Amino acid sequence: MRDGTGREPYHRRGDIMLAAYVRLMDALHRLCMIIAGFCLVVITLIIPWGVFTRYVLNVGSSWPEPTAVLLMIWFSFMAAALCYREGLHIGVKIIPDLLGGAAKVAIGWAIELAMAFTNLFLLYYGMSLVQTTWYSALADFPIITAGFSYLPVPLGGAITTLFVIERLWKGDLFAEANTDAMSHVSTE
Repeated sequence: MRDGTGREPYHRRGDIMLAAYVRLMDALHRLCMIIAGFCLVVITLIIPWGVFTRYVLNVGSSWPEPTAVLLMIWFSFMAAALCYREGLHIGVKIIPDLLGGAAKVAIGWAIELAMAFTNLFLLYYGMSLVQTTWYSALADFPIITAGFSYLPVPLGGAITTLFVIERLWKGDLFAEANTDAMSHVSTE
């Protein structure tokens, strides 16, 4: 519904902006899941190859282990962002559950701001680390730079910060874990 100026009312535009932001975060969430899933599948395939070549063929491949380490770094930071958004991260809710009203909202904001600060720290100092080491070659992979291996640190910090902004904007300060994301075996 439009007001007399022909523009959307402020609160309506805010809802539209929030919906667009949530859709963007859904897409980023899917991208993180694809990257993390890809890393996990590749790690699962190359580690047995390294074991096979070492113990069956008696000619050890030198690349599976360092490749798995690099992929594990990517997996860890992408999966950490996913777990935060889905509410699967570790959180102690004893104090917030004892509080109510404004006190609970205040502690929720404090927790989310601390989370944002931590991830902005990862972003800022992670970028500094990437820039400092960008031209240093890795001994195991001369074609890959040390800076590239550290790139998941600032990316993970940036993505998680965007997810914190989403949570604050939506007001989901103590969002429950997404039950669709959890395995029913792990919750028994």
